[in-house]
Amino acid sequence: MEVVLERATNNDAQAIFELQVESFMPLLQKYQDYETNPANETIEKVIRRINRSNGGFYKILADNILVGAICIYWKENYQFCISPMFIHPAFQGNGIAQKTITIIEKMFPKAQSWELDTLLEEERNCHLYEKMGYSQTGVKKKLNEYATLVFYKKVLKD
Repeated sequence: MEVVLERATNNDAQAIFELQVESFMPLLQKYQDYETNPANETIEKVIRRINRSNGGFYKILADNILVGAICIYWKENYQFCISPMFIHPAFQGNGIAQKTITIIEKMFPKAQSWELDTLLEEERNCHLYEKMGYSQTGVKKKLNEYATLVFYKKVLKD
């Protein structure tokens, strides 16, 4: 399966928004994290991510089909963050997320570190990030009685 990332534009906002809602809705229903779950975000937030001056949204295409998206942004000192990244449930389990992370890291060779967060209860996500070289920072944020955010970091250069 060929995975390609393309910079999203405002013309992509509706498709990304719909895919984001479909991708995160099962987690919203499971964990009821209404304040933080991307399924509860507005299309305006997607548009803001697309137009970030310090990053942007990238469409994830698998064999020329839009299957997800990844938003990256950077902070000072070449610290890069991923938030959010999602693959539609119908396409999960095919190595697309792993390929996406590899591609995005190569796209930004000046990055000294990468950060992201995920739900601690989503063991498959945690396993993926750890397999990709990310380590838990020790910081956790309890969202509610069902869900806890766990933070990850991958240091590439000192």
